[in-house]
Amino acid sequence: MKEDSLANKAYTELRRKILSNQLVSGMRLKEDVWASKLEVNRMAIREALTRLLGEQLVVLGEKGGFFVKSLIAADIQQIRELREILELGAIRLAIQKIDQQHIDELERICEDFTSMIQRGYFGGACEADVKFHETLIDSADNEKLRNLYQSGNIPLFHQKLGQAQTHMDDYELTDMEHRQILKALKEKDLKLAEETLTRHLIRGEVATLDLD
Repeated sequence: MKEDSLANKAYTELRRKILSNQLVSGMRLKEDVWASKLEVNRMAIREALTRLLGEQLVVLGEKGGFFVKSLIAADIQQIRELREILELGAIRLAIQKIDQQHIDELERICEDFTSMIQRGYFGGACEADVKFHETLIDSADNEKLRNLYQSGNIPLFHQKLGQAQTHMDDYELTDMEHRQILKALKEKDLKLAEETLTRHLIRGEVATLDLD
């Protein structure tokens, strides 16, 4: 595989794990460790990490090394506000435009999420969670919105800052809320979709900051 393909493979995998919060705030990303895990060379990992640094998903440590960027309370609030703006806008468009292909894809993602939880694959569940929201954006059929969401590098935040997700009740609520949003889209019930999504995002912010 060519060097640029190896670097892109590493970038895609690391970005996915950061956005799905499998790699939590403050975690160090060691080049040799990830080169071994992803079966690429260290140069590819360094290129991927440098790209993620430019996208502000990782930072350099005071003594060197790459670390997943830590989020403070203000970051979480701003992420939730941004997601509300973009995803509520997507829902308003999707109510009018969504096709059967996107309905089927959202249903498949919900089933994947449920299956992952039942089997204890929490990392996979987090990835399915991210995919649900990305597909929600896609269902709006607006390329500018899709590009803006993609370039925003918007992470998942259903767990306390710097900690891995382990709370089953959160997963069950997430599953229920995703399915409620899907139901609202099918029935073209904009009010239900907006209320459920807003509640879903606020709950994520509260759980992350441990305010409840």
